[in-house]
Amino acid sequence: MRKLINEAFRQYYQLRMGRIDRFREHPHDVQAALFEKLIRTARATEWGKIYGYKSITTPEQYRERVPVQQYEAFSPYINRMILGEQNVLYPGRVRWFSKSSGTTDARSKYIPVTYDNLRYCHIRSCWHSMSMLYDNNPKLNLFGIGRKNLLMGGSITPAEGNPKSKIGDISAIMMKNLPGIAHSNFATDMETALMPDLEAKIERISNIAPKEDVGMIGGVPTWVVVLFRKILEKTGKSNIHEVWPNLQVYMHGGVSFKPYREQFKEFLPKSDFIYQEIYNASEGYFAAQDDPNEEGMLLFLDTGIYYEFLPANEWNKEFPKAVGLHEVELGKNYAIVISTNSGLWRYLPGDTIMFTSTSPYRIKITGRTKQFVNAFGEEVMVENTDAALAKTCRQTGTIVNEYTVAPVYFQDEGKGGHQWLIEFERAPADMRIFNELLDKNLQALNSDYEAKRTGNMALEQLQLNVLPRDTFVNWMRSKGKYGGQNKVPRLANHRQYIDEILMFLGGQV
Repeated sequence: MRKLINEAFRQYYQLRMGRIDRFREHPHDVQAALFEKLIRTARATEWGKIYGYKSITTPEQYRERVPVQQYEAFSPYINRMILGEQNVLYPGRVRWFSKSSGTTDARSKYIPVTYDNLRYCHIRSCWHSMSMLYDNNPKLNLFGIGRKNLLMGGSITPAEGNPKSKIGDISAIMMKNLPGIAHSNFATDMETALMPDLEAKIERISNIAPKEDVGMIGGVPTWVVVLFRKILEKTGKSNIHEVWPNLQVYMHGGVSFKPYREQFKEFLPKSDFIYQEIYNASEGYFAAQDDPNEEGMLLFLDTGIYYEFLPANEWNKEFPKAVGLHEVELGKNYAIVISTNSGLWRYLPGDTIMFTSTSPYRIKITGRTKQFVNAFGEEVMVENTDAALAKTCRQTGTIVNEYTVAPVYFQDEGKGGHQWLIEFERAPADMRIFNELLDKNLQALNSDYEAKRTGNMALEQLQLNVLPRDTFVNWMRSKGKYGGQNKVPRLANHRQYIDEILMFLGGQV
């Protein structure tokens, strides 16, 4: 019976590959039709009337009329939607709002999740991801009697001022609204899955889930690591495969997986274990890995999101000019700009990406527009530091849990530099060698950093501070950012985060 159920899912996923093939082969036609539908749908909304959507017929007109905007431009409209107003940014009344966690900023963003966005973006993209996963792995067996999947989601709460509106992590909203057949496949009950207290949730999951036959796990690596540690501690097993022998897949997203890869190899030592990277944000489920042999994730073009891209030289301009999908170039950093079936129009989420292929369109996440270090013209991005750290870990047999980087500014006659705070799972035998290798690897990946480091002309060798284990988790907890899709800021062009962490530790490093 289990084989029959799994085969039924396989056949269904195979049928869905036709939809994926269409936007792979005809990306511009699919996006053009989507653009027309979005503009037509929003004509009678308050936003559509303000910007004259009724007379917009081309993307060029749309760009001229509607500026690229950040959350602040939408916030007054969204606040009214939370209180129950309808036909504001998108037709109808919106019941669900995703709390965008980002990094550690105190101010939360609330992203509307319309019925169309939930069904045709987030849930459809889940089907896309699973279809590609099965297409690449013919022997995969994630469904059937007794087989369960474990998702590390967030929580949902009623909105202040209007309990009919619900606010939560996008993972929790998706779990709540998935078809009933999906709920029956969860390794935990919905009450456990949506618990707001992450520590209590991990405690309960670590008691329940080891008794189940788990085939797939999904979640942000930071919190999956915490769960894995707890499970191994309770079960006394040496790795996760001893707990779940049939575990085949880890679906991960939220942060770059490069710094975590070695750590997960110890948790999941099977050589044929499957990893699938996904790009699922509060604003939309944008992409997923479609080919394990290719770098990058396939950009989903039929899920209600119209894409534009902001070149790096436009990021800090008052009126930046975005380019269309047909204009992008390989190897260049872009900030993603989206118009969506949730009522976000030419919205700048803050993520930066790079195209690894244009046939089909594949992307990789390189960081965020506010997560970089460029205090001295070095233009270091998260992609650079993730890759340099991953290579250094491989060279030294080291495993890193988390890290963050900030500039060290010029003082008196001294030069500037970068300060790294790193938390190790397995520390290097020689910290001096690790430090030197990390600096050299970063130079090899970033020519601007290399130029500033040559002869210590403008930058000194990076400073490395080792933090006690669980520092980042405890710091996030102290800021009310524990769990869900909350993430440690990898880079900052200021010292706020690093100084906060050092103060939090009280001089222990």
